[in-house]
Amino acid sequence: MDFAEQMLSRNKAWAHETARRDPALFGRMRQGQRPAILWIGCSDSRVPAEIVTGAAPGDLFVHRNVANLFLPHDDNSMSVLEYAVRVLEVSDIVVCGHYGCGGIRAALEGTTGGMPHVERRIVALRELVRREREVLAAIPSIEERANWLAELNAVEQARTLNQMPLVRDAVSRPRVHAWIFDIRSGLIRRLASSGDSSLGINAQRPAANDHRETTSVWTI
Repeated sequence: MDFAEQMLSRNKAWAHETARRDPALFGRMRQGQRPAILWIGCSDSRVPAEIVTGAAPGDLFVHRNVANLFLPHDDNSMSVLEYAVRVLEVSDIVVCGHYGCGGIRAALEGTTGGMPHVERRIVALRELVRREREVLAAIPSIEERANWLAELNAVEQARTLNQMPLVRDAVSRPRVHAWIFDIRSGLIRRLASSGDSSLGINAQRPAANDHRETTSVWTI
């Protein structure tokens, strides 16, 4: 049995077990969706939103792309935000980056291996690398630089979202959060939230001896 067939078989087992545990779930799903959270994450196969958060079907409205970028000129991103805020009226928006991100690494190393669509996608990341080149140069290893940039990128996307008129002018303005997922431990850490004291300012730069991802402090 190939993997595609295995997935179909696993789906049958999942549907049966889910219906056994929560007989009313699929009936609720037929009535529509009311997720509380818009999740903007990376397409990386190691960071499935529902699994890493323990969410159930209907809990999250999910948008995933390379390097969890939110691009205001992109209709894909904007249509997701528009529907989430205006129709679903989500209470929270989460941007979740992760350590070990290939898009982040490509922006740092300057090559995508001849993939023009990926290259265009990460233009904003390259700008971030240029802007923060002095800070990045002070971080000793490529892994630590990539992890710090993954944090900063999540915060930058959250800042952009929080400043969008769709979010800012919403009747019930959603809270915006930047999180980071550690693929080494499976744990998510909160970096910043719009409920914090200094919304809208730049992420704080780490001190020269404070380059580790476990000690960075951010504000949206």
